[in-house]
Amino acid sequence: MPWLRLSRRIQTLARNSALDPKRRRNDRRPGCGTTSVGGLTICLSAAVAWGTANAAITADQLALIVNDIDPISVEIGKYYAAQRNIPEINVIHIELRHDNPVIASNTFQRLIVDVERRTPANVQAYALTWISPYRVNCMSITTAFAMGYAPRYCAKACAATAPSPYYNSQSSQPFSDFGIRPTMVIAAVTTENARSLIDRGIRSDFTQPAATAYLVTTADIARNTRSPAFDVVKRRLSSIIPVTIEHSDGIRDRHDIMFYFIGAKRVPYLDSLGFLAGAMADHLTSAGGHLGRRNPQMSALRWLEAGATGSYGTVVEPCNYPQKFPNPIVAMAHYLAGDTLVEAYWKSVIWPGQGIFIGEPLAKPYANRHGVGAKNGFDSHGYE
Repeated sequence: MPWLRLSRRIQTLARNSALDPKRRRNDRRPGCGTTSVGGLTICLSAAVAWGTANAAITADQLALIVNDIDPISVEIGKYYAAQRNIPEINVIHIELRHDNPVIASNTFQRLIVDVERRTPANVQAYALTWISPYRVNCMSITTAFAMGYAPRYCAKACAATAPSPYYNSQSSQPFSDFGIRPTMVIAAVTTENARSLIDRGIRSDFTQPAATAYLVTTADIARNTRSPAFDVVKRRLSSIIPVTIEHSDGIRDRHDIMFYFIGAKRVPYLDSLGFLAGAMADHLTSAGGHLGRRNPQMSALRWLEAGATGSYGTVVEPCNYPQKFPNPIVAMAHYLAGDTLVEAYWKSVIWPGQGIFIGEPLAKPYANRHGVGAKNGFDSHGYE
């Protein structure tokens, strides 16, 4: 499939799929300028031209969902709420069986009605504190919480799913604007891993580090559907952050990693790498979003255990549509412009129904401590 064939017609389709048309009132998205790379059409104008000049989502706009019958969830919830100063009213306690990775859609519908009833009106995003369940029938649990369970976000065999109106958006108020609360799992197998992840996210805030983005093309042709756009990423963003494109089975012995995107069933050399606080990293493969231990492919959890702060993977077979995975130029542009991790990652996936977002949602290494704007003045101007 062509890489994100986003013409104005497709962006209009994405905007029109918002749950409540009235919530689109603040979406002032410009048209999609495109460039051709090896016959693939890439939407660039919003990705690189806007960045974001809006304030990022804050702790008082995040609701924390805690599963009271999962001991690790309870510990993660306590630690995160304390470290990120989440208001007590924003901590929502539920009881959900966690012995099965898949929750039935009817069970979820009852759950989400209760959660939304108890969610303060100002909340713009959710953080979940468990790794199981990670699916709602055919959807990821993060998209189900964010957008509600709906068959249009699922796919039988190799097919498109409904687009996200939040894709590549300049909005800093996704629920107010689109009726969507982007959701991320603070994912860890142990409380020690969870605390380390949370600490990394907090430590990353406002650091604006000297870092490198690594884009790797492997010999796995089926999993390299994002790589035709790598040259565009380098050309458009290398003045902001060094971008290294490598043709190998994976990088090794690098210790300045803020972004690492690759297509592979498994990623080698993770124990030789040094991820900077706030780093996002993911691999395009079918089962990266399976957060249990029985996974024939590498779980996205391995990225977090190796030191990354955020990752992504699909929970059901997506085929190799790049639209179902993070678009590197969109993720990087919004993160570099000061968005939080949950915002930048969510804005980078146009078909998010089958994908799970994991990490520390409020990490914001390129935000400005004193207000909006970001590193080197990178904002919504100068890249059109």
